[in-house]
Amino acid sequence: MKHFFMPVLMLSVVLLHGCAMVPGQRMSERALTRGDSPESSHVKLVQITADTLATAQAGPSNQEIAPELLNYQTQAYRIGPGDSLYITVWDHPELTSPAGTQQQTAANGRVVRPDGTVFYPYVGTIKAAGMTIEELRDAIGQKLAGFVEKPQVDVSVIGYGSQRITLRGAFTKTDPQMITDVPLTLGQVIGSAGVNTDLADLSDLVLTRDGRDYHLNLSAGPSAAAAQKIYLKPGDILYLPYNESREVYVLGEVIRPQAITFKTTELNLTQVIGRAGGVNPVTADAKAIYVIRGVANLQQEPATVFHLNGRSPASFALADNFVMRPGDVVFVGPSGVTEWNRVLSQLLPLSGIVGNAALTNQRIGN
Repeated sequence: MKHFFMPVLMLSVVLLHGCAMVPGQRMSERALTRGDSPESSHVKLVQITADTLATAQAGPSNQEIAPELLNYQTQAYRIGPGDSLYITVWDHPELTSPAGTQQQTAANGRVVRPDGTVFYPYVGTIKAAGMTIEELRDAIGQKLAGFVEKPQVDVSVIGYGSQRITLRGAFTKTDPQMITDVPLTLGQVIGSAGVNTDLADLSDLVLTRDGRDYHLNLSAGPSAAAAQKIYLKPGDILYLPYNESREVYVLGEVIRPQAITFKTTELNLTQVIGRAGGVNPVTADAKAIYVIRGVANLQQEPATVFHLNGRSPASFALADNFVMRPGDVVFVGPSGVTEWNRVLSQLLPLSGIVGNAALTNQRIGN
């Protein structure tokens, strides 16, 4: 019996030692803040307080809009290939409506050719692309002056096909929207195209202009308020990303650890913990709530670990004002009792084996 029990006892000591080393998952603030620890070069610990909330909030939702977007002033419309023009010469219906006055206006329109030219009687072929409506009107009037006494000319665009805004991503309609002689704002384009609210990432609309990308948050912050003040320019590209990659991960002592997908930046720490079912009242240590940020770029720069003492009277207000970012990891640590219970739970099966072995040896001895 003595020879049988000794290996089992030694095994229990080894397992107990192993369990004591990793009884539960708890972050060591001393290890994080100590300069000579291996983790300290990759992690920066920040206590969540009213003073540090500004640091945590700094991100896409609070970025100021580039001045060049707000300062852009629309220019007079310039004719381009694909536009359809209706040219009126007053008192000369044969020039204004060569297809007949009873025909639709479009039937008497003149489409600007791909090379930018348009043909008109007595004027011939004239380069219209790049001209404003006033410039083309004056050019036609000067040409007609040799054939018509004091010609009164008017030009209007009845079909726009040259200048457009390109839409991509999670819009309801991604058809190009044409630029007309009426200035078009970002808000008008988005309203016309529609947003797929179930799939769209409203916090990171990308406006590409002249080869540069501008990131705009439509869910909050300055960009949302300024959407009606940003005028679009011919050739602009709008991309509304999908929200599949916008996730926050909740781990540790919560009721339902999971990945939480969200569409906007208006998701705070309280909401995240709430969606996970809340902090486990039995196993969690409310003082050990952490938000780990910047893990994806750990090789380039240290991650930031924000620590919240959930037992503090101000913790509810702080959690409500702590805005989450995609890729954040929320970790709720276990209580000391939980850690000891985990040790016991791993030892209990072993104690049963030891007890059964001792009982068997006793019966054999008898």
